[in-house]
Amino acid sequence: MSATLRELADLAGARVVGEADRCVARVAPLEEATADAVAFCADERHLPALRRTRAAGVLVRDEHIGACPATALVVDDPYYAYAAVAQHLHPPQRPAGGVHPAATVAGDAELGAGASVAAHAVVAAGAALGEGAVVEPGAYIGPGARLGADSWIGANAVLGAACVVGERAILQPGAVVGADGFGYAPGPAGAGWRKVPQLGAVRIGDDVEIGANATVDRGAQADTVIEVGVKLDSHVHIAHNCRVGARTVIAGGTVLGGSVRLGAGCMIGGQTAITDHVEIADGVTLMGMTGVTSSICEPGAAYGSPLPAQPVRQWRRNTVRVTQLDGLFRRVRRLEATAEQAGGEEGGEAGA
Repeated sequence: MSATLRELADLAGARVVGEADRCVARVAPLEEATADAVAFCADERHLPALRRTRAAGVLVRDEHIGACPATALVVDDPYYAYAAVAQHLHPPQRPAGGVHPAATVAGDAELGAGASVAAHAVVAAGAALGEGAVVEPGAYIGPGARLGADSWIGANAVLGAACVVGERAILQPGAVVGADGFGYAPGPAGAGWRKVPQLGAVRIGDDVEIGANATVDRGAQADTVIEVGVKLDSHVHIAHNCRVGARTVIAGGTVLGGSVRLGAGCMIGGQTAITDHVEIADGVTLMGMTGVTSSICEPGAAYGSPLPAQPVRQWRRNTVRVTQLDGLFRRVRRLEATAEQAGGEEGGEAGA
């Protein structure tokens, strides 16, 4: 794809300062861009690279026009505008529609116009693919599952039985949607655990992305639900019966316990752990490695990890001191009791 800077400015809602008719064919970092590329400058940290860039055009804020040696595409949020420009210049290469001879497609499966099923992929009985849906090599679409129009399931990914994915969704390679939830009933002593059938499914809305090797478990009775516009990073785990609100983003390694209710528009940092049955309000931010053990009811609240990185000597001292907290607490209580007793005696003597 190629476009003029004027066309890209119209696409991104930008104002052009400079040569609007220059043509570009790609995006590139400020440091590596040449005369056929457009770049972006998000903030002051990138100003040195902006001043040296050889890009044909740069997406910049108004206050940075003076530092831009190229045509400036002036916007309030250069990074957000860059996403639109990059999508336009580098669209995904969709395969031609049809079924590869090495694929397995059940006779009663439904394939919409232009749907593509690659080699060694399996589309099971009663499954349906929407128009333009793509199933990459080795992927599995279970019985009765639904993959919406223009959605894409990556190589070796799994969409389990009866699970539903909306339109324009992406399941990155290795993602598993609809595996059994972790449900086991404890028996009498020595009897072990009895598996609880996981009878629900997973429902995923439009414009959702599930990262590589992420897992979304099916519900125990009701469905697990991922609402529209949610973005899950690689290695995220969503347990059975969770509900993730619209447009929430969850970074890699995060775990949601069973039946968590996560609000809309939340931002969850990497390796966060949320225990089961917790409810989190809309717009909440959790910094990376935060542990959540109780509900957060305040919309827009921000919580952080209590364990930032420390120099190893300081960490060792603090670790030892943590083990001494109980003894220190008891000493303080004794001192307070002694001080209260002494104060009482002094007051009695003064009254006498």
